[in-house]
Amino acid sequence: MSALHPIHPADPALLHLTARQITELIVDLRTEGREFGLLWPSAGPGETVLNGQLLVSLGNVPASTVINLLALLREYKRHRDSGPCNRRDS
Repeated sequence: MSALHPIHPADPALLHLTARQITELIVDLRTEGREFGLLWPSAGPGETVLNGQLLVSLGNVPASTVINLLALLREYKRHRDSGPCNRRDS
């Protein structure tokens, strides 16, 4: 998972995600996003596959949206937490 290389909603790898894995991603997103006010208390793995895309019940968004948003949050926090004092310029 990388913020620099987002997953496309039609990526075949998403078809192998189980409901349990989607639930774990949603828990991670809730945990990581809480600091930024991203709250989805009713989010859960969707039971719908639309055009080959596994949906998550956040208003029926593709699972790739959850993964990509989680990657962006983590990338942002990594850069923010490294701070100018902790960065090594080459």
